[in-house]
Amino acid sequence: MRQAPEHLLELIEPIVEGLGYECVGIEYNPHPRHGLLRIYIDNEQGILVDDCSKVSHQVSGCLDVEDPIQGNYQLEVSSPGDDRPLFKIAQFKRFIGQWVNLSLFKPIEKRRKLTGRIIKVEEDRVFIQEGEQVLDIPFQAMSKARLVPDYLLKKGVGSGK
Repeated sequence: MRQAPEHLLELIEPIVEGLGYECVGIEYNPHPRHGLLRIYIDNEQGILVDDCSKVSHQVSGCLDVEDPIQGNYQLEVSSPGDDRPLFKIAQFKRFIGQWVNLSLFKPIEKRRKLTGRIIKVEEDRVFIQEGEQVLDIPFQAMSKARLVPDYLLKKGVGSGK
């Protein structure tokens, strides 16, 4: 899964969790002039702008002191939204039964984009049902994964309709 490097995870996750939020995931897209560090946070009450500001302020202070990123970058803190990104195998287990859009590094069944229902997770493999077919997808083969929101399923998007 396209997640930030381990040293950034080890630095940022404890700050987010120490503030009482779930660290859903961290994306880092380096670029010499306009890199992006995006942190997804959540909690049971939902996320408001004040929550994002609070986390941004704490993380920004730590990043200024530790200076783990070379060059310029923008820091964003966001809720995961209805199309929640999935970064960890445990998150797939949590959402068994839900629909997911997957992008793959290399094609499986001649396709790099898949949409289906998560039916089970075994070790580092996610089993997706797409129509009548069950696909066995290695977690490491996924470049991106997002849940399909219920309102899109009702419109027939991603459900094979």
